[in-house]
Amino acid sequence: MSFTIYPAIDMRGGKCVRLLQGDYDKETVYGDSPFEMAKTFAEAGADWIHMVDLDGARDGRRVNDTYVIQAASDLKAKVQIGGGIRSEEDIAHYLENGISRVIIGSIAVSNPEFAEKMVRKYPGQIAIGIDAKNGYVATHGWLSTSEVRAVELGKRFADAGAETFIFTDIATDGMLSGPNVEAIQQMAEETGKSVIASGGVSRLEDLSALQRLLSSGVSGAIVGKALYEGRFTVSEALKAVSE
Repeated sequence: MSFTIYPAIDMRGGKCVRLLQGDYDKETVYGDSPFEMAKTFAEAGADWIHMVDLDGARDGRRVNDTYVIQAASDLKAKVQIGGGIRSEEDIAHYLENGISRVIIGSIAVSNPEFAEKMVRKYPGQIAIGIDAKNGYVATHGWLSTSEVRAVELGKRFADAGAETFIFTDIATDGMLSGPNVEAIQQMAEETGKSVIASGGVSRLEDLSALQRLLSSGVSGAIVGKALYEGRFTVSEALKAVSE
């Protein structure tokens, strides 16, 4: 198993943006076209593109799905999408239009029975997105913090058949302060499944540190702000984890 780099495209109002720690009032716009950004990442060698519908996450419905479907249909890279996915109709809409993996997050907390059913119905195509704040799951675009412990939620869905988790430590997201390696490793070891790390990657050394956890189940890293701020390129990231 190799370590996968997932360049991130967060979409709001049809633009590529980044939020600081999920705060919708702390937004930076990095591009006018999510598709063109995805194309740039794919041409740089990325095998996967991570896309998030921020409008969808907040509004609870699909908003920026046209850009996601365009990227999946026109590019060689695989696409995974999260944000605003609340129903089986949403999941089927994306999977039927060429998206390789659908991420469900908030609904895994608010309606775990439904989420478990989807995991079983679409094996290997559903990732559980777990966004944690001080060890507890945050939901609805990080606007709320639940009373559910992140690791316990992970274990529940691992038992239900989920194969992939995307773990974000909100405290590190968009801060370029380094990932919470300890929490990421704990999630991988406790679930015994594939965990994609998200949040805090600022240097190539961060990717190397995460890659060293491959045997623990940490299978990849989502990289956003570091790419947009020019800390390193997609090709440099790919080279760092292939050595």
